[in-house]
Amino acid sequence: MQDTVSFGFADVARDRKAGLVRGVFDRSARRYDLMNDLMSLGIHRVWKDMVITRANPQPGERLVDVAGGTGDLARSFVSRADRTGERRGDPRKAGAIVLDINEQMLRAGVKRGVSQAQAGRIHWVTGNAECLPLPDRSAHCVTISTGIRNVTDRMAALLEMRRVLKPGGRFLCLEFTRPTSRAWERLYDAWSFNVMPALGEHVANDRESYQYLVESIRRFPDQEDFAAELREAGFHRVGYTNFSGGIAALHTGWA
Repeated sequence: MQDTVSFGFADVARDRKAGLVRGVFDRSARRYDLMNDLMSLGIHRVWKDMVITRANPQPGERLVDVAGGTGDLARSFVSRADRTGERRGDPRKAGAIVLDINEQMLRAGVKRGVSQAQAGRIHWVTGNAECLPLPDRSAHCVTISTGIRNVTDRMAALLEMRRVLKPGGRFLCLEFTRPTSRAWERLYDAWSFNVMPALGEHVANDRESYQYLVESIRRFPDQEDFAAELREAGFHRVGYTNFSGGIAALHTGWA
């Protein structure tokens, strides 16, 4: 195992990364949702809606949303499962666990609240993706959205998410990745390296955190290499779908 890991374009001691990432999201938690809207021009909401569509929530199912932050996916999962149950006359209620290493992100999610219908069905848990505080085979679906690139040991996290899935359960990972054309990549680089840190500076008073986020995207494996990692972690029927010309991709696998 290497003694150093990537933190943006820098290499840092393995035991320092989690603390550094925690600091990034401590600083950005208050304006996180607003900054996501500004940086993606709102497109991240479309991506997340497509994640939930592919997750196909069902009545009575349990979601674990790793690095779940403010809980967007968990709220959508439960709502979609409820609508399916209403159509079928199925009274079972879905539930979700939002798990994140960063308490400030979870606090921001709790502050946003949930609907009356979802009260008591979405739980907020502080935890590390590399050592999930959950029993084996306890989730029907595991999601992680733009969070896998921030973990210190990516394979350890993938193995943990595979462990908590029930047999036949599904895994969905939304992550920024490689644009599919060189021209599109140049445009995206110009936007991300120049506009995103500037937005962080002027809107969130935090250029450094958003500079890290841009750099961390460039250090993440491309679509094929990450798909290979999913297979190595024991997922089956692995595949991916590019969004917005490869700016992001939805990776999927089955337990």
